[in-house]
Amino acid sequence: MRLRIVDAFTDRPFSGNPAGVLLFDRDAFPDDAWMRQVAAEVNLSETAFAHPLPAGGEADWALRWFTPTTEVDMCGHATLATAHVLRATAHVLRATGAADGTVRFATRGGVLSATPAADGAITLDFPTSALTPVDAPEGLAEALGAKPLGVHDTSEHIGDLLVELADERSVRELAPDIRAIGRASRRGVIATAPAADPARGYDYVSRCFFPNVGIDEDPVTGSAHTALAPFWSARLGREELTGLQASARGGLVRTTLRGDRTLLSGFATTVIDGELLA
Repeated sequence: MRLRIVDAFTDRPFSGNPAGVLLFDRDAFPDDAWMRQVAAEVNLSETAFAHPLPAGGEADWALRWFTPTTEVDMCGHATLATAHVLRATAHVLRATGAADGTVRFATRGGVLSATPAADGAITLDFPTSALTPVDAPEGLAEALGAKPLGVHDTSEHIGDLLVELADERSVRELAPDIRAIGRASRRGVIATAPAADPARGYDYVSRCFFPNVGIDEDPVTGSAHTALAPFWSARLGREELTGLQASARGGLVRTTLRGDRTLLSGFATTVIDGELLA
């Protein structure tokens, strides 16, 4: 079986967020236990598994995502990676007759779509995350090693705490206690702040820590931007923004807020194309 590793939310290899992608020709997923073993073996933030659906339905492909330890309800970068693989192969031509190449995915988080652009970017259509102001949980500031300016709970699809910090430097210099982060949140924490210099090509920065799904720090998190987009759009007064996830690998996510939907745009590049023998 063919296994691809795709770097998402980047146009350069060895940056962005790598995802495993496996496409099945049959119209059903293999055993859950096997997919969990594969995801653990690949050992990336997420591995995506997809199979085609019958023509004429609300979606073209069924899509699931697994971290090394668990299945998740929503994942942006592995969806982008899957759409990139489909675009680069004949599968997309068989899966959809849409003139613009849009592919619709049936997922645990609802139907999500991916539309390619002429420049190679792919735009994902995801549900916007609801944001609810909350008091900072006990121990959160100590776990992060930084004082929150404000904390918001996010929707059940992502289940994170969005934590605003004072400035970009505070986000970049975080060295959190990962185990304590896990105790203070459900999936984890999105730390964010405004860009120090928007002239550098991004409006805000973030870093994401998800120890409760086996990811100490996620390199670039599409799903987190469904919360970051409404958060920063409300503060900056613009529907179209660019976020920099300031992890060691780094990546850019262009966001467009459309009410209860958020568009996430970025590039992807395949770095490994091999054979899974197990």
